[in-house]
Amino acid sequence: VQLQASGGGLVQAGGSLRLSCAASGRTLSAYVMNWFRQAPGKEREFVATINRSGDSTDYADSVKGRFTISRDNAKNTVYLQMNSLKPEDTAVYYCAAALVTPMRSLLGAPIASSMNYWGKGTQVTVSS
Repeated sequence: VQLQASGGGLVQAGGSLRLSCAASGRTLSAYVMNWFRQAPGKEREFVATINRSGDSTDYADSVKGRFTISRDNAKNTVYLQMNSLKPEDTAVYYCAAALVTPMRSLLGAPIASSMNYWGKGTQVTVSS
């Protein structure tokens, strides 16, 4: 499956953005979908995950209550609605697909090495 993330940009603190991740080559409903992000000089970190049917989600503590992951399997697309953005949300955001339920770290976050496919990232920059 090929993944293409879009929707990034420059926004002021407190603003909103909606990222999209479009899939091609295989139906998205076969995958657990995830968003990760990577800031300059930092490791890639988990942001959000959604199960195949879309009725179960999980978030990193840093974005809980501000970000919402959703999916439209008919459109083969996953979304990340980001509200109340903060400068520390600045990063390249990646969508990733997992064929099986991702393994989790000791802190409970899905780990990047469990992902089977990655899209190219989209830059999100939040100015203060």
